[in-house]
Amino acid sequence: MKKALGHFIDMLRHHANRDGIFNPWRQVDKEHDVGRHAPAIRRRQLFQYLMERKGALYLLHGEALGYQGGHFTGIPMTSERILLGGHKSRGILPEHVFSPSALEPRRTSRPDQKRQGFTEPTATIVWAQIVHSGKNPKSFILWNAFPWHPYSPDSGMLSNRTPHSDEIETGDSFLIQLVKMSGVKEILALGEKAQEQAHRLGIDSIKLRHPASGGSAEFRKQFRRLVGRRD
Repeated sequence: MKKALGHFIDMLRHHANRDGIFNPWRQVDKEHDVGRHAPAIRRRQLFQYLMERKGALYLLHGEALGYQGGHFTGIPMTSERILLGGHKSRGILPEHVFSPSALEPRRTSRPDQKRQGFTEPTATIVWAQIVHSGKNPKSFILWNAFPWHPYSPDSGMLSNRTPHSDEIETGDSFLIQLVKMSGVKEILALGEKAQEQAHRLGIDSIKLRHPASGGSAEFRKQFRRLVGRRD
């Protein structure tokens, strides 16, 4: 898996060359990153995250990377605040993401941006449900229909926008590869875009309400019902 995973991340690194898309595994966010080494940190963190999920049972599949999450960590639906231990009070620990003994969790945003690192509401809600599910957090892989960060050029890098249909299609092959490579048994589609992609690709999935825009209570209820009844 190590070789295949290295190739997978290298392919991610060389895709998404267009305006309004930030590729965290290749590009430097010149205004907000700590330096030119930031993409390499993000690649290593994604690699370690996925390596520790051999034999995962669930793939929780969202829409796209956000500026408060994967933009700076390189890991879908995972914020710097989580990696830095800033959500321990919620029971979310850095070692739930990957083992600190294998790789030191690092931020890639400048500390003067957010002293404790960026935090993303969706990431916090999703991770809280995972760690309190009673299952090993490494039984879950987090991914996105569009693996990169779509932003509004008018608003700058610290913004999110909904990816266009043709953009999402560029993420199709990565979802297929990840499902095959990981061997996950259950695909949980977080929102319309994720479910539409899975359906178009002939991948069986179960739709969950996205936590954003007032959907957090419904998401929690559906997650507990679906994950709680499968062992």
